[in-house]
Amino acid sequence: MRDRIAHVPPLSDDSLAEPAPESNSVPRAVTVEERLFSLVLALVATEIGLTKGEILATVQGYRQRYSASGNNASLERQFERDKDDIRELGIPLDVIEPPDDPGSNHNLRYRIPKGLYDLPADVVFSPDDIMLLKLAATVWREGSLSADSRRALTKLNSLGIDSRDPVLGYAPLLRSREASFEPLNKAMDRGLVVSFAYLKPGETESHRRRVAPRAIVLHEGRWHLFATDQAAAAPRTFLLSRIVGPVVTVPNATFERDAVDAAQDALDGLAQLWMRQVAVISVVRGSDAEVRLGKRSAPETALESDAGTAVSLHYTDLNILADELAGFGPEVFVVSPSALRTAVRERLTVVHNAHADNS
Repeated sequence: MRDRIAHVPPLSDDSLAEPAPESNSVPRAVTVEERLFSLVLALVATEIGLTKGEILATVQGYRQRYSASGNNASLERQFERDKDDIRELGIPLDVIEPPDDPGSNHNLRYRIPKGLYDLPADVVFSPDDIMLLKLAATVWREGSLSADSRRALTKLNSLGIDSRDPVLGYAPLLRSREASFEPLNKAMDRGLVVSFAYLKPGETESHRRRVAPRAIVLHEGRWHLFATDQAAAAPRTFLLSRIVGPVVTVPNATFERDAVDAAQDALDGLAQLWMRQVAVISVVRGSDAEVRLGKRSAPETALESDAGTAVSLHYTDLNILADELAGFGPEVFVVSPSALRTAVRERLTVVHNAHADNS
């Protein structure tokens, strides 16, 4: 019989902070990937399967917090989440019902049939393939995308590949500077609704937003949160750099994670917005603006005139583009749209007034 349980979002790393059983010394904290790896090994090694009680009492990551006479409810919930994580790795998990006690959940036995878990005979990883797989997992881990990283590293370990080799020196790092990144990522993994103060461009006061976070994506070098705005009951995209103050979870507010790929939906939406919005800029020939902006212009739209070179720039966020263009000063002039021209002029006026006040 195949166990079928509704998906529960995996816990983030701070789930390890649960109180340990009382003892003379505090046991070493077991990482999530180490616990999952130990569980996979135990379930592969058994032919007849292990009961939940046997797993909690003996497998690394559970046994340190298991109490033979106490309440293990939180540990049992952890095991249920770990079962879902194992299935997401593509690992077949069998649940065997005892023939002499049908319908009893207490005596169910769990195992991973080794024959179904082995890689096909024609699938072979070269040393370079293995290094690239480990580098990919490392990049995600360094980018704080811990859930994806844990799954990738656990999969590599369970295939007999040691992921602790010193390849960090070759790996690019994706680090997030926004303080909101990690709490948003944790809330997304757990299916928790959050709230935060959001400061829109041109406004002096922030407004509190209450959202169900769906995905965090990197677009044009900036982190974006794709979420469902609870007040508007509609999807919204937020720049993490405009979140001011802490991200807090809303008590007793949860949401069901989407079955569709929310991250891809977010990226597709941003890409469509980028394609739809085009600014025409006139840049002074031979200037720094011509060199930098000309590289991003669509070739068929670059035009020469007595005033300079006209370039067309796709953009996602008008205010971010206005900040960039204002930095070029008199080397650029916005032809269209008028809203962008106004935004650039406002920024230049602020700089002019600031210098006038100091003169």
